[in-house]
Amino acid sequence: MQRQVFRPAPHIENVRYAIRNIAVEAARVEAEGKRVLYCNIGDPLRFDFATPPHLVEAVERAMRDGKNGYAPSAGLLAARTAVANDAVKRGMSQVTPGDVFITAGVSEAIDLVLTATLEPGDEVLLPCPGYPLYDAIAARLHAKAVAYHPDEANGWQPDARELESRITSKTRALVICNPNNPTGATYSSQTLAALLDVARRHQLLVLADEIYDRLLYGGTHVPMGTLAEGVALVMLNGLSKAYLCPGWRVGWLAFVNPNLTRDLARAVQRLADARLCGPAPVQHAVEPALFGSQAHIAAAMAKLLPRRDLMVKRLNAIRGVSVVAPSGAFYAMPRLELPGLQSDEQFVLKLLREEQVLFVHGEGFGQKPGTHHFRVVFLPPLEVLDEAFARFERFVARWAP
Repeated sequence: MQRQVFRPAPHIENVRYAIRNIAVEAARVEAEGKRVLYCNIGDPLRFDFATPPHLVEAVERAMRDGKNGYAPSAGLLAARTAVANDAVKRGMSQVTPGDVFITAGVSEAIDLVLTATLEPGDEVLLPCPGYPLYDAIAARLHAKAVAYHPDEANGWQPDARELESRITSKTRALVICNPNNPTGATYSSQTLAALLDVARRHQLLVLADEIYDRLLYGGTHVPMGTLAEGVALVMLNGLSKAYLCPGWRVGWLAFVNPNLTRDLARAVQRLADARLCGPAPVQHAVEPALFGSQAHIAAAMAKLLPRRDLMVKRLNAIRGVSVVAPSGAFYAMPRLELPGLQSDEQFVLKLLREEQVLFVHGEGFGQKPGTHHFRVVFLPPLEVLDEAFARFERFVARWAP
């Protein structure tokens, strides 16, 4: 028998990413000749949205002008300056271009910061439900992901007291996603101030993930950096969502109180140097994105608002299903309370196979023990969503475990 020579490291078994993994089964269903209605992935360009022309023109011009070589490890100065100026405009006057790193999407920004921060055995506080990449990176670093549970009955707002009860002597960092993926919740200034006060008193690094900050259904977004006096805080953002170019992989991180994070910034610089740079030509879109026309955002929200409202109306009308209306982003996290339901992963797989509608199971994002959810992406056009919810309603009506 041939001996297996190369085996993966055991800790890779703990690295999971449900959003992509569930799509493998959808591909099998489509291979059978069935049409799947995709409500699982947050890519606006898979639907009826388009990258703003002035951003495409900026990148095309850069490419045609021969700006196709490596960028500095921290990113092009013009892009870093634009991010810093935008931060100052929004009330974070201490941010300078030297505090900014341009990355290959926000995913790389998260990876750089956590890799520079966490040692094996350290703990990081993550919202649950929350974006699964954080758990995956913690697993790779042999760190422990510790869940805190936003209150579904209170619009998915985190409770600072509940969060503080999770802190131990090994806790190093706190992740706050506002607006949140997968719930679509946005946090009040009072909630954010309470969370940041916990971080301040326990000297935690805060990762402020604000990638959906411009995608709001009314109300205003409060940048965490404006409330973070005395807090070591890293702001995370990028072009993927509000600027409709996820495949360009343009993200950034900014140290908002750099006097508290100078050693960490040097560590991030070392990691950034080791990977050379983020994609270079597309960095020329950062300045026109942040300081050019924003008309496409209003147009996108005009499409998304009726889609959100349809989702809320249709799902809340189904017995055994309830959903908190999201106030930002394009996700929601409906709750399932159906007889005999043991696994929401098995639920969404059965739905996919029987009705060809693809959601992502709540277990893939984490959830409060004893509860069951799924994430719905309401980016598809109204007629697609209407059909998806009709199929879903039919499925729930005949539900049997």
